[in-house]
Parts: sequence; structure tokens; C-alpha cells
Amino acid sequence: MKTSIDLSPLVAAPGAASLPWHDPMFPDRTLVLHAARPRDWHPGLPVLFVHHGVGRNGRDYRDYWAPHVDQGRFLAIAIEFPETDFPDYLWYHFGNLRTRDGTPNPRSQWTFGIVPRLFDALRDQGLTAAPRYGLFGHSAGGQFVHRMLSFGYREHVAVAVGANAGTYAMPDLTLGWPWGLGATGVVADDLAALLQFPLTIMAGTEDTRTTGRFFPKGPNSLRQGPTRYARAHSYLRHGQAAAAALGVTLGWRVIDVPGVGHDGHRMSDAAAPLVAAALGREIRPLA
Repeated sequence: MKTSIDLSPLVAAPGAASLPWHDPMFPDRTLVLHAARPRDWHPGLPVLFVHHGVGRNGRDYRDYWAPHVDQGRFLAIAIEFPETDFPDYLWYHFGNLRTRDGTPNPRSQWTFGIVPRLFDALRDQGLTAAPRYGLFGHSAGGQFVHRMLSFGYREHVAVAVGANAGTYAMPDLTLGWPWGLGATGVVADDLAALLQFPLTIMAGTEDTRTTGRFFPKGPNSLRQGPTRYARAHSYLRHGQAAAAALGVTLGWRVIDVPGVGHDGHRMSDAAAPLVAAALGREIRPLA
């Protein structure tokens, strides 16, 4: 088993840095951490974890957030899941909940747990003293983020934004995984806690193309809506219905981003002010 990796190079100097990292539960699988450190940085500042899309291009997503870290004074780390070690949608979009034949994996093998363990590693090494962190995910990363939250990985999350996801795990215990939360161990009390969490879903109003290679076109996906934009609003409607049935106040919201399609860069720019505000910072939207 590989020993704990020194994460200090991520914050050694202002600007961009990258580092391979091995989560303790996946010691033989390599993740790559791409950090954007603000010039005026100290361990008391917030941390944002950024989740890339299906292109596994963590460096690009780090660079999308780099223009915001100095003004916002937070550390952004894009966690890259290389295709070689975390193959296809099962390991990333769906968190390694099940094997290809549908066999459940133990919770310890769910990739959703990588994020809180990385946060713990940063704290253990004295690189952050922040009590909570932020999450942003676009496209496949938006799938990862909302599904991660669905299973209770919310303890230290200050803000979570999922943007332009292709499909959703609807808050429905009668609908099977990964399109719902049925037969996953989630019970009504868990669902109520999820529904009350302040999750933000962002939807580009022009994210309506259905011809791309990675657009989910299967019958279960199409039941959620004809486009990614429509599916974001379908997720909110399901949340409203589930919250009403359980008698709780829904903490979710959908924010439309006018004139933007399936664009991780522009969605990151749109998300930056609200993410910063939730982390106790303030930045101006880019012109």
C-alpha cells in the first residue's frame, strides 16, 4: 500500500500546481490533483473541490477557476479521475456503487468517499484549517456531485453546485439506481435530510443539444426529459414532490444560466460568485 502523499506542493506557490495522489481506499489507482492557489493564501481560507466532465480534463477545470481564486481568496482543487484507473461512468458518474453486473460494492469502495478523505488529508497535514469545503461539478462532474450528496457525504460541505448534468438520481425510493435511489440503502429519513440540504443545480438555457456522443439517450434517461436543461428542472420538480410528501422544506434550487450551452468554462464563471458567497467570500462576475 502506498504511503500518505505530501500535499504541500499544491500550495507551495501562488498559481497552478498539479500532483498525483492515491486515496487510501484505492492505493493502486492514481488521481491527479490540479490546484489554483491565490496569491494571498493561508490555511484559514476556504477550499473548493472542482469536478470535471466526461473528458477527465481536470487541468482545464482548474484553469476555469483560476481567474476567481485571487479575488475570492479560496483554494480551488480540481480532482482528476483518469480513465485508465477509474474507467467509464460506473467509477465516476455513478461512484462505483455497483459492478458492471449490478453487484453492490461495499461503501468503502464508493468513489464518493474520495472527496471527504482528501479534505481530511489536507486538514491532517495542516494545509487547511477550514471547517467545511465547497463542491462544483459540471456535466459528468455534476452527476458525481449530486449523487455523492445523495448518500450522506455532506458533513463538511458548505456549498454544492451541480451544473449541466446529463442524468440525475431522482429522490425517489421506488425508482432503481442510478436514475433513482431505490434499493441503495437510502431510507425516508436519509431522503428527508438530502432534500433539506442547500443544493444548487445550474442549467444552461442553451444546453439542449441531443446529438452529442456523450448525451445520455437511453429510455431511462429520456424519461427525465429530452435535454440536459429539461432534466435539471425535472430533478427540482421531483425534489418538490418528495419534500411535500415527507413534510420537509426543500433546500434545493435551480438557477438558469441564460445563453450558455454545455460549456464548463462559462458555467464555472457563472457559479463563481455564488460559490464564493457561500464560502464567506465576495467576487464580482466576470464581464
